[in-house]
Amino acid sequence: MFARALPSCFTVGNLFLGIISIILAIQNSWQYAAIMVIIGMLLDGLDGRVARMLNTQSEFGKELDSLSDVISFGVAPAIIMYVTAFRELGPEGWLVTAIFPICGALRLARFNVNPGEPGYFIGLPITAAGGILATMALYSEHVQNVYVLMFGMLFLSYLMVSQIKYPAFKKVGIPKAMYWIAPLFLAAIGFTAIKFPHELPKVLFVPLALYALYGVKRAFDRRRREEEEEPLEELK
Repeated sequence: MFARALPSCFTVGNLFLGIISIILAIQNSWQYAAIMVIIGMLLDGLDGRVARMLNTQSEFGKELDSLSDVISFGVAPAIIMYVTAFRELGPEGWLVTAIFPICGALRLARFNVNPGEPGYFIGLPITAAGGILATMALYSEHVQNVYVLMFGMLFLSYLMVSQIKYPAFKKVGIPKAMYWIAPLFLAAIGFTAIKFPHELPKVLFVPLALYALYGVKRAFDRRRREEEEEPLEELK
């Protein structure tokens, strides 16, 4: 019984952290709010893997995961960005803040209906988009023009609903023993976050942003190759 419920426990933990992240953001504890999103990302990566390992996949777990992701990686990061940078903008800030979780929900709905090609996600996963946005918000004090942050948020929203392919790492093998030491790993991340609340989220922004840009680069490269091949096809 416990084995069947374990993946859902990770999912509910992710949802719990998303709610805590929103509360922390409202209380102006932006760094800790971003850390909650990051830890939620780790839990989100574990629930599906544990379900496959224990062969306990279910429609219930799938739907619960999607609903949790909308809160933890859609609403929570948007609220973090809003209270960090957009609070003084009025309706303009409201609109941009709302667009992000809406696009995230559309991305998840499309994935549930059409998972895409094996080994690839179609559109930037909401988990990655939310992690990027939550950590990007911490750079707001270094950005002079708030519209740069607005553009970044809208660009992430577009990437989620786009047709750009992103590599999936679901099939990457992880030793089963790693799942049982996952709580220790999460505790280590939590300790590091408490010790370095300002630095950890900012550092993690870099690999997440590179992942998002990698998909864009591959899309441009593929488009360029297709344009180069079209004249050759006409000559045949």
